[in-house]
Amino acid sequence: MGRIFLDHIGGTRLFSCANCDTILTNREVQDRVMLTGRHMVRDVSCKNCNSKLGWIYEFATEDSQRYKEGRVILERALVRESEGFEEHVPSDNS
Repeated sequence: MGRIFLDHIGGTRLFSCANCDTILTNREVQDRVMLTGRHMVRDVSCKNCNSKLGWIYEFATEDSQRYKEGRVILERALVRESEGFEEHVPSDNS
């Protein structure tokens, strides 16, 4: 059985599908030639309705495009943004 890992990369913004209000997921890495050169990207989609909502830059082959690595591009009209929440970690004294 696989494990589910959640990663919070900072900030307090949460994104979900505007169509069905479900969390987002990403797909397998693909090699794409884009206007700015060749990139390895993952599509970002809705876990429920499978709508393509954007992509993640995994790797750029050109040095001038490396700043994009790890960046996520989302189509604003297709996602819903909401305020996140502060994570409270209880102490041993409470």
